[in-house]
Amino acid sequence: MDQTLNDTGWRGSQEGWLEAAYLSLLDSGVDSVKILPLAKRLNLSRTSFYWFFKDREELLAALVTRWRDKNTGGIVRQTEAYAESLAEAMLNVFDCWLNNELFDAKFEFAVRSWALQSDEILEQVREADQMRLEALKRMFIRFGNSEINADVRARTTYLVQIGYISMQSQEDIAVRMKRIPEYIEIYTGQVPQQRELDRFFSRHNYKPD
Repeated sequence: MDQTLNDTGWRGSQEGWLEAAYLSLLDSGVDSVKILPLAKRLNLSRTSFYWFFKDREELLAALVTRWRDKNTGGIVRQTEAYAESLAEAMLNVFDCWLNNELFDAKFEFAVRSWALQSDEILEQVREADQMRLEALKRMFIRFGNSEINADVRARTTYLVQIGYISMQSQEDIAVRMKRIPEYIEIYTGQVPQQRELDRFFSRHNYKPD
């Protein structure tokens, strides 16, 4: 057991290599995600990489899996979270845009940039978009919207946010929070109740003026 632990420490870990690949992708794009530069980043030998991944392609596939599990999984889970009203359900989705643990916007931008270079990744992105839109659509239908209405509202909600990410739009947190009730009303047709907003603001440690 001690020898195994020592070997693991010397070679790094699968998660360590994956995290280094993730950081390189965010910093400099997919072309920077190469074994030798990652080994230097981790201060490990190049050969230690092969204890955890067969080749670079397997590492890149693991990155895509991590992105899909984090970002698509986060949106889907939030659309399915308990809510008293459609407005509150949408506030649950908005948690994704403010909580990096639920949805990583920088990771999203990096993968979408990668998709400009790779038809395979573009297909993965399109599949993720469809899964996310379907989840949002199901959320609207759950609260009584017709299928076509749910589809249009889902697209409006999602495509605006992807636009924010693609444009790398920056908003002061106070400005963003002030706009959120208006977004909720536009997206859902419902004015959020103050208690719903209070719960939302509390989750994000925000105190309105």
